[in-house]
Amino acid sequence: MKKNTAKTTLFALIAAVLVAVPFAGLAGDSTNTPTATAPAPKKHSVPFHGKVAAVDSAAAMTFTVGTMTIAVTSDTKITKDGQPAVFADITPGATVRGSYKKDATGKLTAVSVRIGEKKKQAAPAAQ
Repeated sequence: MKKNTAKTTLFALIAAVLVAVPFAGLAGDSTNTPTATAPAPKKHSVPFHGKVAAVDSAAAMTFTVGTMTIAVTSDTKITKDGQPAVFADITPGATVRGSYKKDATGKLTAVSVRIGEKKKQAAPAAQ
């Protein structure tokens, strides 16, 4: 009985060493350490609305709503009264709403811009 217990203990120790050795080798491997990366930009857009205070159409292609300066790119979807529009349709004093994304540097880029007052939906008819 003692021989069987000694053999079982010996085999258990050998198995434990064989299992632990590959993990001990990986712990010192520098290729497995996580690298420091910049935080990924938000994937979801953030809504905005208000009156346009200023427009920079010369070079920057930006407009200001409140304290936010929002850039417009060729990917920005601009509409006015439900119809496609262009950056030139954004004028100071116009009411705008839409959404933007913020990149790693803090720049705000418009995803969509809707020019004009929000249309009120008609109340559903009572039956």
